[in-house]
Amino acid sequence: MSETATRWSDQFEWLLGIINVGVHLVNKEGTTVFFNNRMAEIDGLEREDVLGKNVFHLFPSLTSESSTLFTVLQTGNEIVDKVQTYVNMKGKQITSINSTYPLLENGKIVGAVELAEDITRIVQLNDQVLDLRQQLYSKNRKEKSARNDTQYHFADLIGNSPSFLRALTRAKRAARTDSPVLICGATGTGKELIAQSIHNAGIRRDKPFIAQNCAAVPRELMEGLLFGTTKGAFTGAVDRPGIFEQADGGTLFLDEINSLDIVLQAKLLRVLQDGKVRKVGGMNEQQVNVRILAAMNIEPQEALQRGILRSDLFFRLNVVNIELPPLTERTQDIELLIRHFIERFNQTFAMHVTGVSEAVMQKLLHYTWPGNIRELRHTIEAAFNMMDDGEERIDMHHLPLQFTDSFQESISPAPQGIPALLPSHPIHLSSLIDSIERNMIMEALTKHEGNISQTAQALGLKRQALQYKIKKFNF
Repeated sequence: MSETATRWSDQFEWLLGIINVGVHLVNKEGTTVFFNNRMAEIDGLEREDVLGKNVFHLFPSLTSESSTLFTVLQTGNEIVDKVQTYVNMKGKQITSINSTYPLLENGKIVGAVELAEDITRIVQLNDQVLDLRQQLYSKNRKEKSARNDTQYHFADLIGNSPSFLRALTRAKRAARTDSPVLICGATGTGKELIAQSIHNAGIRRDKPFIAQNCAAVPRELMEGLLFGTTKGAFTGAVDRPGIFEQADGGTLFLDEINSLDIVLQAKLLRVLQDGKVRKVGGMNEQQVNVRILAAMNIEPQEALQRGILRSDLFFRLNVVNIELPPLTERTQDIELLIRHFIERFNQTFAMHVTGVSEAVMQKLLHYTWPGNIRELRHTIEAAFNMMDDGEERIDMHHLPLQFTDSFQESISPAPQGIPALLPSHPIHLSSLIDSIERNMIMEALTKHEGNISQTAQALGLKRQALQYKIKKFNF
């Protein structure tokens, strides 16, 4: 190997060693030839104990059928975004999402490389939630009753603006039937509040209400969550009812339905049409009686054009359509909402705040509210945290950073194509850039409800780069 090639090889090895993705490279016999630090953390092993060792020695729970690396070595076909649960040679169980690719030389397979992201903790938390749901489901079946964990009714929904009242009227009418409902609105407009209110005003009010955000669970785990699993369906699978079965007789609210994998959308459509579910790994179908309320935070037409929502599923769900307006179209409701949140936080904080100053009211009335009602609520809560004992009015210095004049100046768009407008007060360039970057990330995270993958895509960043910036800005 030439000196230049050696130098570049060293650089690539250094790069693979510092990235926040696990990298495992094996030769055609399945022997490890490269194993970066992140993969060592994921697999709970030391790099020196791994190099030169065979995959099946390192992970004795894997077989030729279950190992993604071995499968790629045998078939030459890449495997993308595959969830794999395995046990290392020390007895530690790991769950990761892997993308595995063959390495070719002159058309022949000479090895394989696997890129892994650790989701062990996510799976553990997901399993805990499912176990708790299963315990509640079993208890309710034994007692022949169903506990309704909702907290919102139509009487709790606040607003007098015409666009909001139109949506409220449609929701109240939908509560009288069992038809599917599609609720559309930007993040923070109150889609789940509407869904809970519809459930609590209908004949299913004494039956379960289960809410699930389709963007919050990796797609490989979503099928088991929806439809349930049977023991042995995959490594670590146990007999467990899905949320369709747990919501039997009641309502299932599927938020961000457009984030559901296209293949799963087809299976969901079949359940909606037939009223039958089949567990992952199961042979028998079970009849369920569930009302579906779905929600999206983008326009349906956009989702259809982008191919992330099946048209047949859209038409099946869109029997009743409810459009929730953004807060910018409900400015006459802002003062009403402010009073409501002040009353709520007076109880929470044991304070006696009577209102906001005129300057604060004008600022809040003219703000763009990218996070809508949820952001307004958080703004009032943040102000309460900044108030001293005995203060009775929220003033400008109590508001979060994005409402201050200096911050607004630092992120103002520049006129006539100038890329950046310097603020009138002295500020270091690096601080200005950081403030702009922090605000953009904060708004994007709010818009996508904390979903890292969607936020990274919206900002044009790699997921790992976004995670680094989140740590940097201490979100």
